[in-house]
Amino acid sequence: MRPPVSRHRASSEGPRPRVYSADLTPPWKRQRPVPEVPAEPGLVVEEPGTGFCGAVIRCEAGTVTLEDRFGKHRVFPLEPRGFLLEGKVVTLVRPSSGGPVRPARTASGSVAVPGARARVARAGRIYVEGRHDAELVEKVWGDDLRVEGVVVEYLEGVDDLPAIVAEFAPGPDARLGVLVDHLVPGTKEWRIAESVTSDHALVVGHPYIDIWEAVKPSALGIEAWPKVPRGQDWKTGVCRTLGWPAENTGAVWRAVLQRVGSYKDLEPELLGRVEELIDFVTA
Repeated sequence: MRPPVSRHRASSEGPRPRVYSADLTPPWKRQRPVPEVPAEPGLVVEEPGTGFCGAVIRCEAGTVTLEDRFGKHRVFPLEPRGFLLEGKVVTLVRPSSGGPVRPARTASGSVAVPGARARVARAGRIYVEGRHDAELVEKVWGDDLRVEGVVVEYLEGVDDLPAIVAEFAPGPDARLGVLVDHLVPGTKEWRIAESVTSDHALVVGHPYIDIWEAVKPSALGIEAWPKVPRGQDWKTGVCRTLGWPAENTGAVWRAVLQRVGSYKDLEPELLGRVEELIDFVTA
């Protein structure tokens, strides 16, 4: 018998080799592509490995430098999927300009966030003793406070501070910070502050009799704030000594406030206390 004839002709070229991908990762384990974002000035990102969050201040070949709100710098490699932007993984790439970038600053010295909208107000608050004190805090830290969603309220005095704190009822999600004038050991203000014992309330203060003294004399073109005898109204005594209109201290304060351009015009004893309160309320 003849052997059966095959209905399929053998290819003269032989069987074709199967082509395999160089990536042997199963499809269900492959990472999805993420957006590439230019490391532009002021862009705020987080490095997930360290938790460091800051704004881009410099981008060079292969690295990016971030600065946090306290002025601390960290350098990180520009690796794929290396950062979080608004909670989402991104790959930072060098801007097309290729040069180093420097962010704008707020009056408090923090990195400005371009296009940032005011955050919905937190339940926590910062109370500031004195109308002038509140105006100064708003001028220097206003941009930071709006980004953080912190509302500053004017506190007329601290004599009833324990009752005010009790009425606010601070808690883990509603912290209360209080800034007090002339908070030095042994004073009435010191004893009142010591009576506030809530773990969710923080009372701090500067050593000055009046918030005017927290403005550096150099910002006003004077050598020093004059000494005012005890028992005399401090603002009135200052104005008389310096030749300012003592009958209108409100107008004098507006002129003083106008000379404050940024944190550089304020004494560090005030700067540290306000930053401490912001950190406490936003923690």
